[in-house]
Amino acid sequence: MSYTYLMIDFFTLIIPLIFSFHPKLNFYKTWAAFFLAVAITGLVFIAWDVYFTSIGVWNFNPKYLTGVQVGNLPIEEILFFFCIPYACVFTFHCLNQFIEFHLPEKTENMLTLAMIAILASTGILLPEKIYGQVTFISLALLLALAKYGLKVRWLSKFYAIYALLLLPFLIVNGLLTGTGLDEPIVRYNEQDIIGVRILTIPVEDVFYGMALILTNLLIYLPLKTKLLQSNRLSDESKFH
Repeated sequence: MSYTYLMIDFFTLIIPLIFSFHPKLNFYKTWAAFFLAVAITGLVFIAWDVYFTSIGVWNFNPKYLTGVQVGNLPIEEILFFFCIPYACVFTFHCLNQFIEFHLPEKTENMLTLAMIAILASTGILLPEKIYGQVTFISLALLLALAKYGLKVRWLSKFYAIYALLLLPFLIVNGLLTGTGLDEPIVRYNEQDIIGVRILTIPVEDVFYGMALILTNLLIYLPLKTKLLQSNRLSDESKFH
């Protein structure tokens, strides 16, 4: 039982890791881009995690942990910020190759603008619910950066793929918050969350996960493009 959280990390990672070497996917060829993206993103989200743990927004049930700590976080929580992004970015990599999905530009513009407005206004109205406030405002800023700053063209595909990822998300996050277990692995301070839950999952987690994966993709995809271009030029130079 002390390995429960570690096993959740392991089983989240193992299948995407194995299929990373499939010749039609070749996700491993983008590892350099992914590892840099996950390292940068991880620094931000782990710092967020460390702070929220220190002020009691959440804590971790030792019953389900190995006992190895890094600062005030269990090692399993640190691994979470590698395993979950790996599985999600791998899924985006796969579906992006085989599924052509784009909302009409006007629809995507309206959807993104509406999400930014709703998230930002909701966050501002939650001054005493720090998890919701920080999560909603952070995601609103990320979407604004992606749409109007970086002008990315793949947001509609991201929305669709993240919607598909919600099913495995509900399973993994459900386990972490106590679904199917005697007690939750991650315990939330009820004073710091809205109180709306999907089964045992605070609704804020859905948007926290969205921010985590979007941040990884905003860094990973440009790095991947540069990496593949560099590899292509290198290959071409061999024949001259």
